[in-house]
Amino acid sequence: MTADERKVIFASSLGTVFEWYDFYLYGSLAVIIGAKFFSQFPETTRNIFALLAFAAGFLVRPFGALVFGRLGDLVGRKYTFLVTIIIMGSSTFLVGILPTSDQIGLSAAVILLALRMLQGLALGGEYGGAATYVAEHAPHGKRGFYTSWIQTTATLGLFLSLLVILFTQASMSSADFAAWGWRIPFLVSILLLGVSVWIRTQLAESPAFLRMKEEGTQSTAPLSEAFGQWRNAKVALFALLGLVMGQAVVWYTGQFYALFFLSAVLKVDSYTANLLVAWSLLLGTGGFVLFGALSDKIGRKPIILGGCLIAAIVYFPLFRLMTAEANPALYAAHENVKVVVTADPSECSFQFNPVGTAQFTSSCDIAKGALARASVTYTVQPGPAGAPAVIKINDKTVESFDAIKAGADRAAKTAAFNKALADALTAVGYPAASNPTVAKMSNPFDIFRAQTGSLVLILTALVILVTMVYGPIAAALVELFPTRIRYTSMSLPYHIGNGWFGGLLPATAFAMIAQTGDIYFGLWYPIVIALATVVIGIFMVPETKDRDIFLED
Repeated sequence: MTADERKVIFASSLGTVFEWYDFYLYGSLAVIIGAKFFSQFPETTRNIFALLAFAAGFLVRPFGALVFGRLGDLVGRKYTFLVTIIIMGSSTFLVGILPTSDQIGLSAAVILLALRMLQGLALGGEYGGAATYVAEHAPHGKRGFYTSWIQTTATLGLFLSLLVILFTQASMSSADFAAWGWRIPFLVSILLLGVSVWIRTQLAESPAFLRMKEEGTQSTAPLSEAFGQWRNAKVALFALLGLVMGQAVVWYTGQFYALFFLSAVLKVDSYTANLLVAWSLLLGTGGFVLFGALSDKIGRKPIILGGCLIAAIVYFPLFRLMTAEANPALYAAHENVKVVVTADPSECSFQFNPVGTAQFTSSCDIAKGALARASVTYTVQPGPAGAPAVIKINDKTVESFDAIKAGADRAAKTAAFNKALADALTAVGYPAASNPTVAKMSNPFDIFRAQTGSLVLILTALVILVTMVYGPIAAALVELFPTRIRYTSMSLPYHIGNGWFGGLLPATAFAMIAQTGDIYFGLWYPIVIALATVVIGIFMVPETKDRDIFLED
């Protein structure tokens, strides 16, 4: 690798690490942000609005891919991803200095949402630009290795955001962090922005783009050529269904859903869960480069589809093992305690709530939602029409209630129901919400304890699966499309797959858990999608590792 090639990879990767860092900060601090910018609303409502603002960043990513992808194919790769990094960095810094709703009222929430959407748009354009730029500088036969460095950026960005938050929290009291310390990770981003922009201004334009410009083969309408002509559109469609869709759910399961499962389902405290995931990311990140380089030898498809297939096979045993290690009391309760909900079937909803705005008020929904949040394994059987749902826990019963019919007594009935349910569950062996069976980590080196060390190994195995599917994906996508529409064509399937299929995973998985009463049932979402990708990818996606990406077809 020449010095210029190392500079290209470093500049592209550093900027993309920074963009992912910015993006993840909001998700990690969503609860505090909800309190600061939506304080005029009740706690539940403010959390809903905070999640809505977070979701907005995912939803607009494909539109950013279209806007900046078109710009990148018309104007150039370098110029476009300079614009995206400036938008992302400026938006993040502004969140750090934005007055709260206590100071400027509803305007704070509106500005925050606008900044969040700008972040999503920028990220939608950044990845395609960085991947295309690096791939078009890479020598033939080493594109998988070169672009794999870009693939490390999402994980490194998550790791960096967790690290900055943890260090900031450790340096001050909880009250100070909640009051003003949460701004520090956002403000630090201005330093990263300055370094990233300076480095990127030193880069030259992609040789493939310059060659295409000299030969006059540029597309005058990249969007209509990429998606308005079936011969190109079908390639993008099969790239989405036969590569990216499975990659997205394996990636989100191994990093984000694993963190959600640890904290929300297994009740591991937030600090410990973040440290466990941070260690697994640190140990597993080298797999991106390893599998990227390996894909230059044996192909992109065998590794990506192989990772999807292995993930589908091992998810259930790995997550069961995670439960047994992280929360032995909960695992034992699942094995020994029988919980049955008897309810009118017409009152039971599928509790899919991706943006947190839906209200589930029937007695069945309240019972199932409470049990799912308490990580209880249960079954549902039909009951008399119109009768309130009843939860039977071994030989104890707890009657649910209809929130609408409760009227003014809703708060009192909710408190009474929650207390009765908690008492009944702890009486038969379910751990309390404080969860004393989980060993808390007081410092990063507590991973050398047996329990936490085992959890890090399990999480690292999940991260390695992430590196299998994600390491070669940039090279595969770049090689599928001609230079004149490459930026546009590869960006859209990537961001639809990761922003929508992956982004909806936690909400969908929780709804599936609440519907079935099985804390592992949500894993069927990534498993089915990963297996569908394996089948579609085998038959509909060509192997691309030997393609000459400088040739136009």
